[in-house]
Amino acid sequence: MNDQPQKNLIIRDITKSFGSVTALKRVDLEVRQGEFFTLLGPSGCGKTTLLRIIAGLEQPSSGAIILTGKDITALPATKRNVNTVFQSYALFPHLSIFENVAFGLRSRKFPEQEVRKKVSDTLELLEMYPMRNRSPEQLSGGQKQRVAIARALVNEPDILLLDEPMSALDAKLRAQVQEELRRLQRRLGTTFILVTHDQAEALVCSDRIAVIEAGEVVQCGTPLEVYDFPRNRFVAEFLGAANLLQARRVNGGVETEVGFLSLNKQPEWPEGLVAIRPEWIRVGSEPSVNGVHATVQDIVYRGTNFDLTMSPGALRVRTNAFKNFKIGDQVWLELPPAELVVLEG
Repeated sequence: MNDQPQKNLIIRDITKSFGSVTALKRVDLEVRQGEFFTLLGPSGCGKTTLLRIIAGLEQPSSGAIILTGKDITALPATKRNVNTVFQSYALFPHLSIFENVAFGLRSRKFPEQEVRKKVSDTLELLEMYPMRNRSPEQLSGGQKQRVAIARALVNEPDILLLDEPMSALDAKLRAQVQEELRRLQRRLGTTFILVTHDQAEALVCSDRIAVIEAGEVVQCGTPLEVYDFPRNRFVAEFLGAANLLQARRVNGGVETEVGFLSLNKQPEWPEGLVAIRPEWIRVGSEPSVNGVHATVQDIVYRGTNFDLTMSPGALRVRTNAFKNFKIGDQVWLELPPAELVVLEG
């Protein structure tokens, strides 16, 4: 049995206060070796503060950061084998791409032959070697991001931290770069920790996602787990659209404003919320299990699908674009028991 510690990261009971404001409240997480891990939440939730604590740019008020079995909480940023790619990329405009990537190695007095080999190999890996003599202003947003990642990776960090690195890109390029980043991480096997407020970005890129609200991790799991099985109202609403139904527990299910609904999992509370994603509601012409007779109130065409608002209950439904609807249509909706999620709060 191999007793060598893995290159994992343990965030243990981290609290951070700025005066009377508590930015992080007893955060416990473990990031596995070679994992693409995302800290997801709205602005001001504490995710960037947590990233800065991992990087050594902030000190926690209490708690510990343990990397590869070693407590690094008190180590300065320069002594941690962790590198950060910032939102602005922070490339030196007066240096070529090659010199930007080489800067950190040269400042650490690596032999020139080793510098040239490491930089060349890293730029080749990121498919940027042919552009090595260009300046940053001659690159696209996606190419600048790759250079910033190359500059971090050339130092062979245990963990690469990414602070909203795609927020400055337009929507089309952002989607392309998200997929590129995911493929790159899989190829490298380096542990990536991404901070973002973009739910789609988190779902595309991540092995696991920690959803943060007001300084607390409210749910952590795979993209499928946090999207399909949100734990509470915040997660259900923050990750995509969700229909939230006030419910009262009765034998065999719950009573809601759209009628009785049977569930696969009975709630523990007497009154609370059940959630269902708009795309999980089925539209038909006949009654079915958990059938709701509904009227089309509003239609939004999105190219690949229609978003319908129905009454009763202002239910939102997402259907394929080949189905034609008009306002006032009467339909039957099916809310499958397997797709109804009981929320904790």
